[in-house]
Amino acid sequence: MAVDRERVAALVRELLEAIGEDPDRPGLRQTPQRVADAYAEFFAGVGEDASAPLAHTISIAHGPAPETLPSGAVMLRDIRFRSTCEHHLLPFAGYAHIAYLPREQVVGLGALPKVVDVLAARPQVQERLGEQIADAIATSLDTQGVLVVLDATHECVTMRGQRQPDAATVTIAARGALADPAARAELIALIGTGHRA
Repeated sequence: MAVDRERVAALVRELLEAIGEDPDRPGLRQTPQRVADAYAEFFAGVGEDASAPLAHTISIAHGPAPETLPSGAVMLRDIRFRSTCEHHLLPFAGYAHIAYLPREQVVGLGALPKVVDVLAARPQVQERLGEQIADAIATSLDTQGVLVVLDATHECVTMRGQRQPDAATVTIAARGALADPAARAELIALIGTGHRA
C-alpha cells in the first residue's frame, strides 16, 4: 500500500495550524507536500515482503566457487540504516551487523542490506527491527544460525527528554546455533572491529 501523499499533506497543514503556525507563510507553504514526499520514502517498506531479496540463493557445492566452501559464518557489518521510531515519529539511525552460518546455500551479499532497508522503512522500534531481520534470514535461508546486531542513535533520546546526544542503543537478535552467547562471541568481537562497536 502506497503512502497517501495528498492526505498526509492535508494533515501536516492541520498540524502546523495546531502548533500555532501559519501554513501559508512563505517558509511553510511547500512543507506539507515536502513532508508527504519524505513520508512516502520513510515508510516505503510498509506492506513490502522483506524476504523477497533473499529469494535467489547460490549453491555452495555447485555454485561459482565450489572449491571455497565456507567453514564458518558469513558476515556483513556496518550496513547503514535509518528508520522512524513509532513512539514519537522521530528518526533513529545507525549500523546493522549481520552474520549467518550457511549450510548448502548462501545469498548474494547485496541482499542483506535490502532486507534491512525494507524492514527499517516503516514505523519501528529497534528491538523489533533486529528480530524481524533475524527472522527473515532464518526462515528464508537454510542456515545453522543467524546473528543481527543493531547499533543506533535515537532522536527521541538525543533531542528530547534527558537529551543524551552521545547515547547509542545496541540490540542483539540471534537464531539457531548463534543464540548461544559462547557460540557468537567470536562474531561479536569481529563486529567490534568495524565502524562502530
